[in-house]
Amino acid sequence: MFNFDVERFLRIQNGALALKSDFDEAIDSIFEKGIENVFFVGTGGATILMFAAQYIVKNNSSMPVYTEISSELILMDHKHLGEKSLVILPSLSGTTKETVEAAQFCKEKGATTISLVGHTNTPLANITDYTFVNFAADDTSCESFYIQSYLLVFRLMYIRGEMPNYHQVVEEMKCLPEALLKVKEATEERAAAFAKQHKDTTYHILSGTGIDWGQTYYYGMCILEEMQWIKTRPVHASDFFHGTLELVEENTSILLLKGEDKSRALTERVERFARHYSKEVTVFDTKDYELKGISDHVRSLVSPIVLATLLERVSCHLEEQRNHPLSTRRYYKKVPF
Repeated sequence: MFNFDVERFLRIQNGALALKSDFDEAIDSIFEKGIENVFFVGTGGATILMFAAQYIVKNNSSMPVYTEISSELILMDHKHLGEKSLVILPSLSGTTKETVEAAQFCKEKGATTISLVGHTNTPLANITDYTFVNFAADDTSCESFYIQSYLLVFRLMYIRGEMPNYHQVVEEMKCLPEALLKVKEATEERAAAFAKQHKDTTYHILSGTGIDWGQTYYYGMCILEEMQWIKTRPVHASDFFHGTLELVEENTSILLLKGEDKSRALTERVERFARHYSKEVTVFDTKDYELKGISDHVRSLVSPIVLATLLERVSCHLEEQRNHPLSTRRYYKKVPF
């Protein structure tokens, strides 16, 4: 595969899985003290990557769960944040200013805090009650964050008696790194072709739904916009028909991300419309990949991870075709804001 380190990828994703026993110990201890709700709190892409875990909890547990933007949480005086709250704060660098401030704010409210970081001895790592470290670079962090957030909420639902197939699910999760590698290999040719065809495309509509909505939003904002300076419109498949459809023309690029949960039919509805009115429709469907060792039920849970891993191949080829490194920024960490 072009510009891809197989061993590094496997090491990072297996590193996320290897945190399971430490996650279990922490969640079991926190649960004994009493938890009334769970908050995912972060900034930018790290927050968006928590949407899938929140979706799983909302649909499989009676535990109230919230995903909040760090800076807004501090200002809004959230009435459900308190001593019985568990707050999970992701930040790859461990230095994200707003998330560090949110961690301190949550601690002052009496909440129990967990940080998911890529580096030890960083401001966020040093301030939370529990800190979990798994080094990852930008091109490997999505899968790592997904795996970690899943393992945390799976354990919490299990000890609440809400996940009877817990042991089967976490056992199948161990197959993910190798399965994801096969996904990348299978996507390589298509990713290269997409990048060549769309290297000069200035605008994309992206649509997804359900557990995959976060990945849809993330890819538009954090990759195509931030890392490639391409204008996008991420729109939930249900909302596509309440505004965005009027932007569709014959040459409008539309990217559809199809997973395997109950909401898949909503994306299929968008696909039917899009193919009728645009000649530039691209569909990435997790059903196209084998995922050896992973059952249908678990496939429906891990589809955002599959989409993240295949889209990395698209990003890598876009970077090459556009002669625009993914690390290039105009403003981020360049100017004060």
